Amino acid sequence: MGERAATPTDYDAVAEAYAADNEKSFANAYYERPATLALAGDVAGRRVLDAGCGAGPLFAALRDRGAIVTGVDVSSGMLAQARRRLGADADLRVADLAEPLPFPDAAFDDVIASLVLHYLRDWGPALAELRRVLRPGGRLIVSVNHPAADYCAERLAGRRPDYFSTYANPARWPVGDQVVSVTFWNRPLHAMTDAFAAAGFRISAISEPAPLPEARDLFPEESAFYAGAPNFLFFVLQAG
Repeated sequence: MGERAATPTDYDAVAEAYAADNEKSFANAYYERPATLALAGDVAGRRVLDAGCGAGPLFAALRDRGAIVTGVDVSSGMLAQARRRLGADADLRVADLAEPLPFPDAAFDDVIASLVLHYLRDWGPALAELRRVLRPGGRLIVSVNHPAADYCAERLAGRRPDYFSTYANPARWPVGDQVVSVTFWNRPLHAMTDAFAAAGFRISAISEPAPLPEARDLFPEESAFYAGAPNFLFFVLQAG
């Protein structure tokens, strides 16, 4: 696969291994996903778009809580894994968040973008589409890589990025017996909040939660590190 940026086809090739890792990993299963679900709260009867649903673990958790869930992802391989998990009747569609979404206006009560936006250099088009498909007063729940964590990691690696700029941050992930090269787009906190405001969102909450307590025994090193250094940043936004 080499060291180039990941494409949807690359994720198709590693979808099964990626899904297995996401199911039980510290970052996903014991940190980001529980925090997202806690912010979502009671979703029973709500129409929820899981934007960037991957293999469907968040979709499954939302559905178990009574939500009416639709999932989109750019990778058809990931959606195949999601369908195996969720069943043939699950509403799953291939869609790129950088492009217009295949939904009418005000189709959803909530949109959840879990660890997705930091793959995009320009948040404007994606946020405009997410705002369009939300009903007035609907919620957008977002999790992204924490800008302070990104900046500190760059400094520790011997680089001196400009925190106040938006810059590419390449990373390499081992997935099964392969390596996927991805590019995150680091941006300062004010750039995030400016983008939300420009798209017509009002910030209801900003959260920097800790991993689940049970992770301390299962992942002692990661838990000790992230107890004093948050890795993810969460927003609850309301559509104006």
